[in-house]
Amino acid sequence: MTTALIAIAFIIITALTGYATVLLLKLRKQSIQRKKHQQELKDINQARLDEHLNSIRYIATAMLEERCELSEGVMRIAKLFSILSISEQVEPQYPAIFKHFEVIQDHPIMAQRKKLEKQQRMKLDFARMRSEAELEADILEEAKQLTSFTPSPLH
Repeated sequence: MTTALIAIAFIIITALTGYATVLLLKLRKQSIQRKKHQQELKDINQARLDEHLNSIRYIATAMLEERCELSEGVMRIAKLFSILSISEQVEPQYPAIFKHFEVIQDHPIMAQRKKLEKQQRMKLDFARMRSEAELEADILEEAKQLTSFTPSPLH
C-alpha cells in the first residue's frame, strides 16, 4: 500500500514537473518573441525618426540653395518638428523659424487659397512677405544650423 502511494506520488510529481517545464518553455518563448517585437518596433520608430530628421536637413539645405521658398521651408520644418513632438524643445534654438511659422501657419494653401477673395489673399501675402523680409537673415542662419541638426536626447 505504501509502495503504491509512493509510486502514485512519484507519478504525480513527475507529471507536475513536466507540466511546469512545458509552461516555463512557453514563457521563455513568449519573452523572446516580445523582446523581438519590441526591437522591431524600436527599429521602425528609429527609421521614421531618421527619415524625418533627414527631411528637415534636406529642406534646410534647399532653403539655403534657394530651391525652396522660405515660407514653404519654414512650414514644412515646423510641421516635422511637431510630428517628432520636439517643437517645444527646439523652439528656443530656432526662434526666427517659429516666429515666422506663427505668422503663416493658418494661411490657406492651394484650393482653399483660391477660394479667398483677392483682397484677402493680398492681405495674407503682405503679412507673409513682411515677416519673410524681417526674418530672412535669421531664418537662413537657422537653416544653416539645421543642415546638421541632431536632436538632443530627452533624458
